[in-house]
Amino acid sequence: MSYAVCCVPVAPVRIEPDHRTEMISQLLFGECCIITVVEKNGWIKIVNKLDAYTGWCQLSHFQEIDDKQYYLEENNLTADWVSEIDYNGHMMWVPMGSSLTALMNGNAFWRKSTVHFKGNVWNAATAKQDAKTIKQLAFKFLNTTYLWGGRSVFGIDCSGFTQAVYKFLNVHLLRDAQQQATQGELVGFLQQAHCGDLAFFDDEEGQIIHTGILLNQHEIIHASGKVRIDKIDTEGIIHADTGVRTQKLRIIKRYV
Repeated sequence: MSYAVCCVPVAPVRIEPDHRTEMISQLLFGECCIITVVEKNGWIKIVNKLDAYTGWCQLSHFQEIDDKQYYLEENNLTADWVSEIDYNGHMMWVPMGSSLTALMNGNAFWRKSTVHFKGNVWNAATAKQDAKTIKQLAFKFLNTTYLWGGRSVFGIDCSGFTQAVYKFLNVHLLRDAQQQATQGELVGFLQQAHCGDLAFFDDEEGQIIHTGILLNQHEIIHASGKVRIDKIDTEGIIHADTGVRTQKLRIIKRYV
């Protein structure tokens, strides 16, 4: 077992050690993980520090770090939609929400690698957990394409979107919608909902399959085709453009 940090803008996490298999999640630049298995063909099995999600990644997408760096709180995040980072003397662009915690005064040293950053930093530990801030964060993702397993402004799925927004509020949600529904406090009725509450939706078998962030008691922002704003009532989501009901409301949870 060893500790590692993502050293590319976005690292795919797959269900099996094969590029042709399903991408189930991602790690963003600067996010840490534990490596539990190393295969000879360059694949590693990892456990994501943020949400304990497990999957397979490419070893070349990660840099080993020591345990002290791994256990630092990941509160400092890149604040802009994309940010420029100097990694080993070469510039690259990383998505909003990349972790900068390992950087001291804008610099980091990961074993043989160096990182320099001069852009805008968001401190999740001091962020206001109010409606204005939640909308400010969520709206930055508007029109981001839906991507199964995605967690960034380059492509995101429904629970990746809610997780990403709440990461900026220093609230660590689990990865999947079903898992997120086990967290937080239950809100009894839509009429009692606040901006920032998460709504969860189920299928005909009663399995939770979708989630989104309530903006108020009649609007929701969620990743469906793309990150968009739709209408919601006590029965579920109504597509703002077509008027077609797309999701059936199951429960509402509050986290802030």
